[in-house]
Amino acid sequence: MDTWLVVGLGNPGPAYAGNRHNVGAMVVDELASRHRLGSFKTHRSRARVVEGRFRVPGPKVVLAVPLTYMNVSGGPVAGLLSYFGVPLERLVVVHDELDIDAGLVRLKVGGGEGGHNGLRSISQSVGSKDYHRVRVGIGRPPGRQDPADYVLRDFGKQERAELPFLLDEAADAVEALIDVGLLDAQQRFHAPRP
Repeated sequence: MDTWLVVGLGNPGPAYAGNRHNVGAMVVDELASRHRLGSFKTHRSRARVVEGRFRVPGPKVVLAVPLTYMNVSGGPVAGLLSYFGVPLERLVVVHDELDIDAGLVRLKVGGGEGGHNGLRSISQSVGSKDYHRVRVGIGRPPGRQDPADYVLRDFGKQERAELPFLLDEAADAVEALIDVGLLDAQQRFHAPRP
C-alpha cells in the first residue's frame, strides 16, 4: 500500500495554539485522536509526526505538523517527503483559507497560494504547486482588520463553539481524499448545504 503524508500547518508554541492560522494543525491532531494513533514524536525533519492507518486494510498515513513557523514550513515538508519516500501526488496539506467562508471545507490540487506564506514555502521547497490541499475556511476579517492580524488571533467565542464541527468536517475530507480520490471527495464536500 502506498504511503500518504498529511501535513497540518500552524505556528509552534502555546501562544499560537488557538489561532485561526493553526486550524490545519488542529485537523491533524483530530485525525490522530480519532484513529488512536498514539503520541506525536519529534522527527529529525523538524516536525512532530505520528504514523498509522485510518483503517485496515488501507494505506499507511504519516500525520505531521512542522515545528517551524508557518512561513518556513517547506523545509520540514520536503524533508518528510524524502524520508518517508512519499511522492508529491500523495502529499496533503491542510491549511486555513481566508477566501472560503468560515465553516466550509474545500479540496483541490495545485493552484496559487493566495498570499498564504506556508503554502508558498512548501511550493518553493518541493519545487511544485501540484499537491493536494484541504482548505479550511476561516472567512475574511471584519471591517478593515488586517488579514495578517486576523489569522494570528484566536477563534472568537461563536467560532470556538462551532470549531469541533469544522475540525470534524475537515478530518472527514482528508479521509475521503485518501479513500475515494479528489473528484469524489470534492463532490461530497463541495455540494450545496441544505
